[in-house]
Amino acid sequence: MSDLFIIGASGTKAYRTAMAAVAENIANASTDGYSRRSVTTVESGSSTATMAAYTTKANFGGTQVSSVNRATDPYLDATVRMTGMALGGSTARLRWLGDTETALNDTDTGVGKLMTGMFQNIDKLAASPSDTSLRVTTLDSVTRVAEAFRQTAADLANVSSGIHTEAQAGVQTANRALANLADINNSLLRAQPGTSAYAQLLDGRDAALGELTDNLNVTISFGAHDSAQVSYNGQPLVQGITATSIAVAANADGTLALTTSDGTALAAPANGALGGLFSTASTVTGRRASLDSLAGQFTADVNAWHAQGRTDAGAAGTPLLSFGGSAATIAALVTDPKDLATRSADGTLNGNLLTAGSALRGAGSVEQGWTSLIAMHGNLLASTKAEQTTAQGRSDQAVASRETVSGVDLDMEAADLLRIQQAYSGCAKILQIAKEAVDSILQIMN
Repeated sequence: MSDLFIIGASGTKAYRTAMAAVAENIANASTDGYSRRSVTTVESGSSTATMAAYTTKANFGGTQVSSVNRATDPYLDATVRMTGMALGGSTARLRWLGDTETALNDTDTGVGKLMTGMFQNIDKLAASPSDTSLRVTTLDSVTRVAEAFRQTAADLANVSSGIHTEAQAGVQTANRALANLADINNSLLRAQPGTSAYAQLLDGRDAALGELTDNLNVTISFGAHDSAQVSYNGQPLVQGITATSIAVAANADGTLALTTSDGTALAAPANGALGGLFSTASTVTGRRASLDSLAGQFTADVNAWHAQGRTDAGAAGTPLLSFGGSAATIAALVTDPKDLATRSADGTLNGNLLTAGSALRGAGSVEQGWTSLIAMHGNLLASTKAEQTTAQGRSDQAVASRETVSGVDLDMEAADLLRIQQAYSGCAKILQIAKEAVDSILQIMN
């Protein structure tokens, strides 16, 4: 009769644990990073014999919980991390390349359109070289081009600064994930595999790995008790319970540099959000260099053109612009319309104005260089948009595939809950029958 009590009690305990697992699943159905739990039961090997010389022919021990399982697929988890890494990189590039396009400002207030307006004003002045208002307008248009160069330089510098700020935030996120992984490794080494606490630690481990790989292209392996080992280009970042933090700094030209906390130089990230930021920082540095080059060429070309002309007083044209080595320093020098060298050396009133087109426009000109710069950046931005769209699709597909294994299906949980409830009721009924049988025997004996 004691068999029935043992079997019934073991069943109620086991199915109570199973119901708790289902309840945990339902409660965390919308929890990010949660993997479905299930319980594995095995037949209990406990003996009902009370004497060494006694051997029963029908020895039943009931059931017991052998482990709490976490629904997961290592391949799908790795795929989600890889696609998330690619998505993080393309998303960062898309955002900051878009901001760079805005900074280049190919609108009516940008360098290109204002430069075209300057040439149009020169043409108008050529038709009426003695018109003072047209001279003022022409000089003003030169000033506005110079201001546009300075504004574009300032906007691009702000983009570089913004990239550095976001990179610092990404490094902080990565360092937090690295520290969390070291702490989780410590807990995993102390925890008992097959328990709910162990499963919870593994959820935390995978969440930290996902947060890390979204930012940095690290290499991941797993050691004892599923502890995570993380390295970056051969540099260990997480070994056992020890984590090495990283740092990012901005170089003078706007590019970024990655190091460990002790100053060891690391290669630039190739992927993840930090990889996208490092790549875009280099691109913006290139755009700033191109802008500086165009500003320098614009200054040299305009001053050379103006120097070959003559003012109404017969003096050679003085420099219209100054240039201190970068687009941020370009400035207009001439403000008096009388100092504008509209005449040619032979005294023709509009002679120098008529040569502006051939001297300042055409092949190899600043105007053409600006158009090429805008077109090149536009093509890069378009390809990055396509890349980001593809990366988003792959990431969504990978997450969906993982969810089919690790996610919680409420309909399935409801069905499992009903099945477990029936089994629990059955085990409780066994205890009730055993009790009633014992009570009947005792009443007969009395």
